[in-house]
Amino acid sequence: MRPSVYQVTEPGPPLDDALTGAGCSRTFREKLSGKNAERPELWKCLEFARPNDTITVTELWRLGRNLQDLNSIIGDLRWREIGFRSLHEALDTTTPGGRLVFHVFAALGEFIREMIVQGTREGLDAARARGARLGRPPATTSEQVQHARDLLGNPDTTVSSIARLLGVSRATIYKYVSQNSAPRRCPAQPLHSSCPQPLAATVSRPVGHSGPAPPQSPSSTRFPSSWTSRRGLFWRS
Repeated sequence: MRPSVYQVTEPGPPLDDALTGAGCSRTFREKLSGKNAERPELWKCLEFARPNDTITVTELWRLGRNLQDLNSIIGDLRWREIGFRSLHEALDTTTPGGRLVFHVFAALGEFIREMIVQGTREGLDAARARGARLGRPPATTSEQVQHARDLLGNPDTTVSSIARLLGVSRATIYKYVSQNSAPRRCPAQPLHSSCPQPLAATVSRPVGHSGPAPPQSPSSTRFPSSWTSRRGLFWRS
């Protein structure tokens, strides 16, 4: 057995005498509060300890920041077959009485975790009952969606420029805007190669047939490669 000690206060004669009487051979001193998450000497002590060693503290509260932290550290020591002693509380996990106290700590830690989970669930249920919106907020507001729809009415405005203006992605524009928007129109100017050109439809009838012409099939429309389609709507990127 290699008794060692971990302490978070300034060293002094009373402490040194107590540690010597406890048979500690290696001392790790921390000049920080036990509530501080950064405790380098504690991790050095835990790394130094080996199975059948014993880690000693003068007071139990100096080892952990709270009951959960303390229970986690002691549980890890027990799993590694390392003993733990607290001089002030006369706690020693190498004895049957000390192991009983450890099980009490473990039960308290589990009880606290269950209470936290239950409180969280009750809080979420109460928030839902009040109509609160849970989860991550939407990427855009209703004002931004309306602004994007207004901008899409201008045929000279691209989806990419709208996305940059609003600080969102192109996919967001398509998701929130294009679902309920009308197809974009070409500018009110003479047609040119960048606008969709409808193809002329021809109707044929048998020779000598004088009756009405057969129903005309819908004319197909060809769009340039610079236009993209989404859900039946065409957008110029």
